[in-house]
Amino acid sequence: MKSLKTNSVPSSEGERSLFGEILDWMLAPLLFVWPLSIAVTHYFASNVASYPYDQALREHVMAVARQVKIVGGKPVVNLPGSARAFLRADETDNVYFHVVTRDGKFLVGDRELPLAEDLDDQQAEPGEIYFREADFKGQDLRIAYTYLSDARLSRDKWILVEVGETLEKRTQLSNKIVASVILPQFVIIPLAVILVWFGLSRGLRPLTRLRQTIEAREPADLSPIGTRRVPEELEPLVEAFNAMLDRMKRNVDAQQRFVADAAHQMRTPLTGLKTQAQFAMRETDPEALRHALRQIATGVDRAGRLINQLLTLARTEAAEAAQQNREPLDLAQLLREVVEDWVMRALERDIDLGFEGEAPALVQANAFLLRELAKNLIDNALRYTPPGGHVTCRVLVHGDFAVFEVEDSGIGISEEQAELVFERFYRVDDATSEGSGLGLAIVREIAHQHDATASLHPNPRGAGAVARVVFPLWRPPAPPPEPSDDFAELYRQSPPIGT
Repeated sequence: MKSLKTNSVPSSEGERSLFGEILDWMLAPLLFVWPLSIAVTHYFASNVASYPYDQALREHVMAVARQVKIVGGKPVVNLPGSARAFLRADETDNVYFHVVTRDGKFLVGDRELPLAEDLDDQQAEPGEIYFREADFKGQDLRIAYTYLSDARLSRDKWILVEVGETLEKRTQLSNKIVASVILPQFVIIPLAVILVWFGLSRGLRPLTRLRQTIEAREPADLSPIGTRRVPEELEPLVEAFNAMLDRMKRNVDAQQRFVADAAHQMRTPLTGLKTQAQFAMRETDPEALRHALRQIATGVDRAGRLINQLLTLARTEAAEAAQQNREPLDLAQLLREVVEDWVMRALERDIDLGFEGEAPALVQANAFLLRELAKNLIDNALRYTPPGGHVTCRVLVHGDFAVFEVEDSGIGISEEQAELVFERFYRVDDATSEGSGLGLAIVREIAHQHDATASLHPNPRGAGAVARVVFPLWRPPAPPPEPSDDFAELYRQSPPIGT
């Protein structure tokens, strides 16, 4: 069976060819219908073959009946020898006849020819010709019969004329009809199989072209496959494949950005660590050595934080985690818990960290990513706020939106820089705090994953800045309406069937 797979790819156990599967489903019904058609053809051929011989048998019965007269209420049979010879002249079949009364009195013919068992129960009319089947001397007979009568004869005295013949001529003619229909099928069916094979081969060429197109692509080519020459039935498959390629391209781009960002950003701290280590190796003064080791520890902390931020950014960009495991949660409660975790760090820096927001604000979100968003905003505010300053986190509800704000009294920001700070590795010119410039980039990516908008503005209340993230509120589905009192009363009076 022809296969659409290349020879270089081993087939798994039990794997079926699409070509063979379609061919099986097309030929199996044909092979099932063929014997059925032979049986049906044989049935109709038997009926067709019987018709002319039934007509001849009818003529024989009428010829014999014309030789029977009723004279004075008694039957008189005048059947010359030539008439009997005519009846016996068939070279293929045996012909039998007899003339009897309805009560079984034999008049002339073949005495052994059997009578019908239900002769007395038959509701026949004189002059009409009927047919029946019988067995005589181990042979099947087709018998034509009629009744003769007049007004003076009672029903049990009617004259029965029967002529029967064996079925050899009928069988031969039926077999010839069947053969004339079936024999050409031995040529037609193989020809049909060949044509079906050829048609399937032509019809499956688009699949072959699609396979060749995919095989010819470079490993790094993740561009979508064109659908101009793709059949309508294959378009959903190609579109799904293109969607998968698009997801892969986004993941690969995110990985490449991560590798490039990591290589670029880790070069400086690693170089600094190496320099400090070389300086410590040459130092003999214990105090200078401790200073060098402290610098190394600070560099390690800075590199660790940078790595964690790079991993968080890569995860949010590549995994689209916000679209997974999203559930309704109270934004105010979650952010209050995050602020509580940062209180001790704020106290260490002599910064007043507070939280405002008592009203629940339900949003559809990923709890882990929202915590990352809040941690980066709070960390960013604490880093750029001098000792003695304050940082206030608040959650507000405005119409269909929940707003999360982080207000600080730090170095502030200009309107021009407010957009640039969300670019990765960008830091304000007058920033004195150590940072990687990734915190707000992570915030923007997480906000995008939650259909939210993130922005940074100068603090309208004075020094510092206000970071704001606006989320769409989640509304629980409305409960079904309660039945009215009239409906409840009607329900009690007419309970449903089965209660």
